[in-house]
Amino acid sequence: MTAPQLPPPPSWTPRPPTRTRPRRRVFLWTFLAIQALFLAWIIAGIVATRDPGNCGSLDAQTCRNATDAGAAIGVGLIVFLWAAMDVILGVGRWVVVSSRRRSDRAG
Repeated sequence: MTAPQLPPPPSWTPRPPTRTRPRRRVFLWTFLAIQALFLAWIIAGIVATRDPGNCGSLDAQTCRNATDAGAAIGVGLIVFLWAAMDVILGVGRWVVVSSRRRSDRAG
């Protein structure tokens, strides 16, 4: 009795190893730099409103209240811009990662 014949090996050859570049963390460092800038902006906005300066004909209490209200509006605007920038960066990162995965599957 003879041994069963095995099918021939597949006709494909493995791809040669490609040279990989070291991964740069450009997005991470850009994201952290933007976070630091927004944090510094908020701190500067809060510190700048500590001394109301010349309020014209307003008494001291009204001047402080107006300065605090302006600071709250300013900080709220900065926080809104900060959140919007984070959403934009997140969507951009998602697009880049998903396109990279798609190209890896196709290649």
